[in-house]
Amino acid sequence: QVQLVESGGGLVQAGGSLRLSCAASGRIDSSYVMSWFRQAPGKEREFVAHIGWSGGSTLYADSVKGRFSISSDNAKNTVFLQLNSLKPEDTYVYYCRARSGLTANTYWGQGTQVTVSP
Repeated sequence: QVQLVESGGGLVQAGGSLRLSCAASGRIDSSYVMSWFRQAPGKEREFVAHIGWSGGSTLYADSVKGRFSISSDNAKNTVFLQLNSLKPEDTYVYYCRARSGLTANTYWGQGTQVTVSP
C-alpha cells in the first residue's frame, strides 16, 4: 500500500510560480512511475507530467512543456512539480499518482488546489 500526500498549492498571480510536493509512504520500488495530473470541476482528469522512479525519465503534456518541471528526491520518497510562468488556465486541482510497473497498482493523493489570478 502506498499513501501520497500533496502540498504546495495556493493562489498566485499570472506569471508567478509554485512548487508542488508529493510525499509518498509505503513501498516504492524502481518500477514505479510517479505522475502529476490535474482536474477542473466537471472535467476529466488530465495528464501533466511523469517521472520514472528509476532513471528519472520524464514526459510532459504539450500544454505545460517548457513551463513545468517534474523531479524527484528518491531518498525522501518525494516528487516535485515546479510550476513556472503560470496562467489562469492552469487553475486546477493537481493530483499525484503512483503506479507500479510490475503490478499496475495505482494510488492517488488527495489533491492540492492551484489558483492563478489574471
